[in-house]
Amino acid sequence: MFTTPALDDDDAQALLGAARAHARARGWCVAIAVCDAGGHLLGFVRLKGANPASASIAPAKARTAALMKRDTKLVEEMVNGGRTAFLSAPGLDGLLEGGVAIVVDGHCIGAVGVSGVKAVEDAEIAATAIAAWRGRPLDTQPTTTPTTPA
Repeated sequence: MFTTPALDDDDAQALLGAARAHARARGWCVAIAVCDAGGHLLGFVRLKGANPASASIAPAKARTAALMKRDTKLVEEMVNGGRTAFLSAPGLDGLLEGGVAIVVDGHCIGAVGVSGVKAVEDAEIAATAIAAWRGRPLDTQPTTTPTTPA
């Protein structure tokens, strides 16, 4: 048996708050989703003025990033690079940039997905939220309390 860190409700709220603050500071109307390692939604917010379609796209990006254990930009690049058969992968429908995986101690523990502005800006919001949650630069690991899976 091994232990892995996991996101909880407080983490999800902190990530949402940081993402919301970053988006509002730039006047960006977006939807923001946070999910756990299994791609299950832990938190969601759609800012005033965000496109209604973004309410479906942001959670899909977060789920895809978590399940693939990588940022969705890399998945999108793979598809654009010719691996179009990947479009048929079951359960993965957020294959657009804007989903950012949260990796702690080598484990993907969840992801933040954002939709509503340019793809690079969606990813910026997600990455900035994760950096704020960590309380450190993006290249360092946060201090977390490992949990034992049930």
